[in-house]
Amino acid sequence: MSTATLVQLAASSHALNMTVAFIGGLVIAGALIWAVRMGMSVMEREPDRPHADEQPHLPDTGAVHEEREMREPDEIPLNADGSPRLMPYQLHHSGSRRCDDQKRHRWLPGSSGAFGSGGPGHV
Repeated sequence: MSTATLVQLAASSHALNMTVAFIGGLVIAGALIWAVRMGMSVMEREPDRPHADEQPHLPDTGAVHEEREMREPDEIPLNADGSPRLMPYQLHHSGSRRCDDQKRHRWLPGSSGAFGSGGPGHV
């Protein structure tokens, strides 16, 4: 093969690659345009946003404030036959219950709050 034939083959494959890349770009652009139009049609089918007078309002008693209570974990009861396995429907919805002692627990005097907090630790 001569150099002229190799140059002609290289030019033809380069043109083919460019054509395929251009067609691929057109396909991707068309898919993006289709996706945007489909999203716009879905948004048009959604109900309108509520107006200001349809928004929720504070109750007559005022804002609801935070309620603090001390909680303690629920112990998982044993099954009737003594086995520890329970089914989910045998448990209630909460993993803790209200503690009888509602006094807030404090750190012992002379103990630090946590490792690395700068306190003296247990003295």
